[in-house]
Amino acid sequence: MSQRVYLFDTTLRDGEQSPGASLNMNEKIQIARQLAKLRVDIIEAGFPIASPGDFEAVSAIARNVKGVAVAGLARTYFEDIDRAWEAVRFADQARIHTFISTSDIHLEHQLRLTREQVLEAAVAAVKRAKSYTADVEFSAMDASRSDLGFLCQVLQAVIAAGATVVNIPDTVGYAVPEEWGRFINTICSKVTGIEKVIVSIHCHNDLGLAVANSLAAVTNGARQVEGTINGIGERAGNAALEEVVMTFRTRKDHFDYFTNVNTEEIYRTSRLVSSLTGMKVQANKAVVGKNAFAHESGIHQDGIIKERTTYEIMNPAMVGISKSNLVLGKLSGRHAFRQRLQGLGYNLSEDELNSAFIFFKKLADKKKNITNEDLEAIIDEEIRRIPHTYLLEYLHISSGTTIVPTATIGLKQDGRLMEEAACGNGPVDAICKAVDKITGLNCTLANWGINAVTAGKDALGDVTLRITIDGKKTYMGRGISTDILDASAKAYVNAVNKLVWENGQVKT
Repeated sequence: MSQRVYLFDTTLRDGEQSPGASLNMNEKIQIARQLAKLRVDIIEAGFPIASPGDFEAVSAIARNVKGVAVAGLARTYFEDIDRAWEAVRFADQARIHTFISTSDIHLEHQLRLTREQVLEAAVAAVKRAKSYTADVEFSAMDASRSDLGFLCQVLQAVIAAGATVVNIPDTVGYAVPEEWGRFINTICSKVTGIEKVIVSIHCHNDLGLAVANSLAAVTNGARQVEGTINGIGERAGNAALEEVVMTFRTRKDHFDYFTNVNTEEIYRTSRLVSSLTGMKVQANKAVVGKNAFAHESGIHQDGIIKERTTYEIMNPAMVGISKSNLVLGKLSGRHAFRQRLQGLGYNLSEDELNSAFIFFKKLADKKKNITNEDLEAIIDEEIRRIPHTYLLEYLHISSGTTIVPTATIGLKQDGRLMEEAACGNGPVDAICKAVDKITGLNCTLANWGINAVTAGKDALGDVTLRITIDGKKTYMGRGISTDILDASAKAYVNAVNKLVWENGQVKT
């Protein structure tokens, strides 16, 4: 009989630790709601003690996202645990996730603690967490490089103290599958009481083995997999949960396990995380990459035409990739527009539909056929944005190889039009400087990138950029348009709006 594997999603905690992937509270709630639709079992919403913003985000998710367990991360310090509880206490199921390192290299060089002190701290932390909630997870950080005997001693002690989940992380991505499987199997056979708890694993991808190690752990006794959407996270990232899920689904003949995931929400979740973090999914990424179901070889195309399963082991529809043949253009009406959006999984309110339809009509005047990718970009641009303090009204650019690039910008704030012009090293630099003159901010453009949403000369340009002030927190902005400079201006204003929304820095 198939056994259930629980999915612990740490996109909002470990995933957000990816350089440049900072999310505001509104964006975190959007992702959390989509993770609930995906039907992950646990959302690790953040590290509440880390900052007031992180605490507020975890608390908001716990209060507003229902039908899923919400976890807050905490070190073994009591103040961390108390703060985590305050953040998650109103969740449908509140979990406190406490951790401490168990490897000698961490004990000696980072914590400067003895094994005895670590053991004492771990037990005390679990007991403290248990006084707040029945659902307590303990993680032995850097478990894969820990002495096995000491690790077993710690796990046995925290189980006795009340832990309901024990997590065994490969924190630095050091393990290899066969070795890791034996490691987990030994722990499951040696630790007294481990049959009463859920054994979890958290694998990093430094050697590209995170998913393989996660699968090896499950076949050797683990029943919870921790990971992120698209595999984002520290350094090389985490195990990509969508790959774990689809491996179980596709290879039922080999893996006698199942998850509770609604696989048709996988692609939509991947796109949302990519859009809000600004971290593009590589084209050849398994399951959700642009080329995951693309076939260019003549031999492959011939096989697919005759029978899909000749070269596809997964049906794209299984992960939520729509293949609708309904063509949308400038003569299409609201009914066809709504129908296509519903087919893509978007059920918008009337106000949201009106906003998106207006944008669609403007785009259709410039682009003959509107693709699914275009529609998804419209939703990202028009519906998922935060409230805008500044709205781009117009953009004029003067540029060339023999003149100084100049941008004239018009922004609206509370219905009032404000205009400025600026010169720059290039047209994008001029745009940024003109916006800064209007807003009174002095932002630094940390990076800028563009991606074509679809092929063709009339393709939408999707610009993603990041800004900082004084080298502190970064803010990601995104803009789409058939004009690259227009998309750049929209992206820059979007980033400025996020900065203003979070800090209240509005020029009066």
